[in-house]
Formats: sequence, C-alpha cells, structure tokens
Amino acid sequence: MTTPDAIDPSAPPTGTGCAECEADGGWWFHLRRCAQCGHIGCCDSSPSKHATAHARSTGHPVIQSFEPGESWFWDYRTSEMYPEGPELASPRSHPADQPAPGPAGRVPSDWADKVG
Repeated sequence: MTTPDAIDPSAPPTGTGCAECEADGGWWFHLRRCAQCGHIGCCDSSPSKHATAHARSTGHPVIQSFEPGESWFWDYRTSEMYPEGPELASPRSHPADQPAPGPAGRVPSDWADKVG
C-alpha cells in the first residue's frame, strides 16, 4: 500500500457503530473505518453510505473494514482494495456480538430489500 499520508495508525475508532446512524437513529449493513481519523461509517450497501460521504467531505481517501475477521483496506482515489496494510489502533472491529446488519433493535424486518 502506497498511501502513508492517508493513514494514521494511532487514530482510535470513533465508536462501535456508524457515527451518523447512531446520531440519527439509522441502521447499517456493514461498517468501515477511516484509516486517517478513525471515523466509523456505514458501507455503500447501507442505506446512508456514511463512510463514502465522510471520505468525500474530508478528503480522507482510505478506509478499512470494521467487521470482525476482516482487515482489508480500500482507497477511494484509486478504487483499489488492499488485502492488508498497517495495523490500526484497537479495537480493529466492532464487537463480535454486535449483529450485522445493526444495531440490534433498529434494523427493519425488510432490511434485505433496502441494501444495495
């Protein structure tokens, strides 16, 4: 991976769920972590696509999966996936008992019809 300017390994995640969905009562399919500032946002299959919105509004181009067992990175500038990269500050995923989609109690019963 050749994007050291876009990654701060010491930046902790902002929480265990999508920051914007938590604030507005929304829900997400999967979570992504900004590799530069630690912002947790929802993926592009989620209704609100907050991770991509964060990247566009801040210019922070690299995300990492925030799902248990996944460590890949995505660079929005090049549309490239990297199977590995630098180790970011813990925790490296949402809690394993947190469901996907999530959060528990806010996911609509027809959620599969709403993801892309």
